[in-house]
Formats: sequence, C-alpha cells, structure tokens
Amino acid sequence: MDTFEYNANPARVIFGNGTLQRLPDELARLKLSAPLLLSTPQQVDQANALKDVLAGKIAGLFTEATMHTPTSVTEKALAYAKEAGADCVVSIGGGSTIGLGKAISVRTGLPHVCIPTTYAGSEMTPILGETADGRKTTRTDPKILPGTVIYDVDLTMSLPAGLSATSGVNAIAHAVEALYAKNTNPIISLLALEGISALTSSLPAIVEDPLSVPARQKALYGAWLCGTCLGSVGMALHHKLCHALGGSFNLPHAETHTIVLPHALAYNAPAIPDVMERLGAAFGGGDAVKGVNVLLAKLKVKRGLREYGMKEEDIDRAAEIAVSNPYYNPRPVEKEKIRELIRRAWAGEEARADL
Repeated sequence: MDTFEYNANPARVIFGNGTLQRLPDELARLKLSAPLLLSTPQQVDQANALKDVLAGKIAGLFTEATMHTPTSVTEKALAYAKEAGADCVVSIGGGSTIGLGKAISVRTGLPHVCIPTTYAGSEMTPILGETADGRKTTRTDPKILPGTVIYDVDLTMSLPAGLSATSGVNAIAHAVEALYAKNTNPIISLLALEGISALTSSLPAIVEDPLSVPARQKALYGAWLCGTCLGSVGMALHHKLCHALGGSFNLPHAETHTIVLPHALAYNAPAIPDVMERLGAAFGGGDAVKGVNVLLAKLKVKRGLREYGMKEEDIDRAAEIAVSNPYYNPRPVEKEKIRELIRRAWAGEEARADL
C-alpha cells in the first residue's frame, strides 16, 4: 500500500427524515439566538418554513443568493447581516445559497449551519468559489467549512426530477475525481465508490418516480459521501473545466458538471487504468465511460453546453482559460485536445476515449 495522508474535516452531520425540526435545538446547543436565514429568490418558501420552525426568532431573511456566488451579492448580504445584528447564518438550498453562507461566514467569523436541499455537496467542503469581473476563483480554508449540516430527506422530495439528476451527477463528479486526486487515500476511495454506487442506483429511480422515499434517502446519503470526498482531497481537470465554463460563460453549475463529466473521464482514462476498473464496477460493470453515457441517457438530461447558451466561438477562449494556471491532473493537459473535449461537450456528443 502506498504512503498516504488522511485529514478528516470536523463537520457535524444530522441526517434523516424530518431533521429540520432539530434546528432550534442545534442553535441552542451552539448558544446562538439571532440567525440570518439565506435562500435564493426561488426558495423563499423554504426559507419561510425555516422561519416558522424557529418561531420567527431570527435576525433577518436574505433571499438574493445567486449562482457562482458573485461578490457584489456577498457585499450586500454582509451589510444586511451587520445591520440585523446576526450571530450566525443558516443557509437553506443548493450550492448558490450555501456558497453565500460560506462567503459571509469566512469574512465575519459567524457560525454557519447549512441545510442542503440538492445533491451538490458544497456543504461538506472547506472550499469557496466566488465570481468577480466575469472570472471565478476558488479558495480553500478550514474556516469555510460549515459547522453543522442538517440533511433532511423530506426537503428533497420536491426537488424536480431533472434537477435531481444533474445535481446528483455533479455529486458523482466529486467522487470520480477523488479517486485519482493527487492526495487520494484509501478512506476517501471507499467513500467515493460507495457514494457513486448509491447515486447511480438511486438517480434513475428518482427520474422514474420522484416521490420514492427509499430512492431519495439513498441519493442524499450518496451525495453526502461524495461531498465529503470533494472536501477532503484535491480535484483535477473536470472541476477546472467546470469552473472555467461556469464562471466565464455563466453556465448553470450542475448542468455543466453533468455534461463535462464523461468527456473529462474519457480524457483521463489512459492515465488511470486501475481507477477506470473500479469505476466500471461502481457504474454497474463494464467500461466506465460507457457507464456514464448510459447513466446520462437514463436520466434524460441535456448533453450539450450550447443548449445552455454557450456559443461555438466561446470554445477557443474556454480552452485558453482551462489550460491557464498549471494544476494537477493525472494526464498532461494539452490545449488542442482540451479544445476538442470542450467542443464535444458543447455539441452534445457522447464521450469517447480517443483523445
């Protein structure tokens, strides 16, 4: 066995059905009494439900969380938090809201309790991606990690099947890259394979029956494990591409991850034969790239970035951004081949390992 290091992130997790009701006790345990509730404009109803659970005992409600965590929105939220006298932030939603909670927490030191309603995994990471002047930058700091995460399966029951699918594949991408990370280790590999298996079996079931409680439980469990992987080891080409595409061309986060994943895996396949073998088993047996293609077909997701507004003339600039600033990847990053990878993702072609 190779030498490795393993660092466990000290997040507290409460998992189950109906666990949202435990929020007042959790705040009391932390000796907090003036939470600022955060949501996107689309999730105001869930934020109001949170307010009801807390019997209206909140500092305020900020509902302008936005995709890719623009710093302009963060500055507005910071001013609101200060004016309201908040002693903590409670985020409810997906990566947009959790990102805003992280941005506020790391700037102010306010404790962050987060309640994820998607499968994105941001809640388990000490990572913050922020957008300013059309460029997304990412940083890592232990202080960014939320202190408590409340997973309530009931909150995911209304997540539309399409968003469940893309959010779940986004989670799978974290685990896939964890398997070939520069600092991977046996513990994270176990979590990654378990998370992938849980999601590949539950997501198609959710698409067929969004109200399946066992499928929702299994998917949220898998997403938690995949998020833990993202928070524990470094990422590589797939995440670099998604940050470049999402931050620079304002493409939707989960959908971009879903489209890029099979192509990034196909690109790296020649350099990671052992990982590809283990992934093949996690995807149900056989070739791993084919396994991802088959999964995406079952999930009935869109496969082309052009369907989300990316223009063909953006491909060259995307490739330029993707190869800037050297970063770890198991296979050397070559601009022309990366350009072709992005072109295939733009066009919506099936992934194939011939780059």
